[in-house]
Amino acid sequence: MRLYAAAPARGARQVLGDLLLLAWIAAWAWAGREVWAATLELGRPGRATATAADDMAARFHDVGGRIDGIPGVGDDLAAPFSGAADAAESLAEAGRSQAETVADVALLAGLAVFLVPVLLVAVLYVPLRVRFVRRASAGRRLVGADPALLALRALTNQPLRALTRISDDPVRAWRDDDPDVVRRLADLELRALGLRR
Repeated sequence: MRLYAAAPARGARQVLGDLLLLAWIAAWAWAGREVWAATLELGRPGRATATAADDMAARFHDVGGRIDGIPGVGDDLAAPFSGAADAAESLAEAGRSQAETVADVALLAGLAVFLVPVLLVAVLYVPLRVRFVRRASAGRRLVGADPALLALRALTNQPLRALTRISDDPVRAWRDDDPDVVRRLADLELRALGLRR
């Protein structure tokens, strides 16, 4: 498998492109993590509320349990404490729910900040690189083959201005098996594939 072109300038551009893609991914991964962490901090009041409300509910239950033990009037005196404990438990549950919602939103926000720009660039860049690798790998098997085959591919794939620089009538020269023109056409196709003879 051929990952980079044999021509130094083209190969260097491909390596630079790959390194820039990795840097892009790393930068957006960092940004996504920062957004996740900053958004997660918004859940701190909910967690603090849940902790304080749980503590308050435990104390109300404790006081209510002690008062409940007073003969005759314990049930009546303990009822408000029991009600306050239930209200504190509801408040704690609301705080936990808010903190969980913020955690879910933080995760989604962090993923969105990472994925959207990375996928936008990857969808454009990665198919080009895969196409190059596939074409270069397939063309690599033709390097030792008859140059006439590569010359024929050049006649069908290369722009007319590139063909006319090689010969005024490259098709006739190919049909006549002109060795110089066939070799130059084959080299043109190999360069387009990122290969050398």
